[in-house]
Amino acid sequence: MLRQARERFVSTPAAAAAQAALADHLRAVLRQLEPDTLGLYWAVHSEFNAVQSLSDDAVAASCAWALPFALRAPREMHFRAWDREPSELVDECGIRSAAGPMVTPDVVLVPCLGYTASGYRLGYGGGYYDRWLAAHPQATAIGLAWQIGEIDDATFAPESHDRPMMLVVTEAGVVSA
Repeated sequence: MLRQARERFVSTPAAAAAQAALADHLRAVLRQLEPDTLGLYWAVHSEFNAVQSLSDDAVAASCAWALPFALRAPREMHFRAWDREPSELVDECGIRSAAGPMVTPDVVLVPCLGYTASGYRLGYGGGYYDRWLAAHPQATAIGLAWQIGEIDDATFAPESHDRPMMLVVTEAGVVSA
């Protein structure tokens, strides 16, 4: 249901303005955080495209970038340094990644299918980000979502493995967790 709503949303004329607004809010957050290494993701399924939105940003340009690489067995994820050059490498889930050495980002942008005001996210059910965040509690997790994906806290029951984001950024602004 959320995925279909998001697909419909990104096909509307309002999507371009939403992409620009979310990018502006994200840039403001990154200016405050000043990451050393920024963990991004390759956008799929109508997700916000942070890579494209930050490609000409001065703050983002001043830090190292990394992309996740997911393994199916064992089900885990790590980040690899990315030189920002086009890569044909895909991880075991079929998502573009980088061929650089493994790194641990201090700030990680996390794609959200849905999110709550308290900072919990709904992903695609693989648990990759939850496991990575549990293993790296020092990393600052920033959820990125379209506002249409907001889930009422009263209807979302986080499970023991769910990890809240420090904040969630949408086209409407920053949701503090």
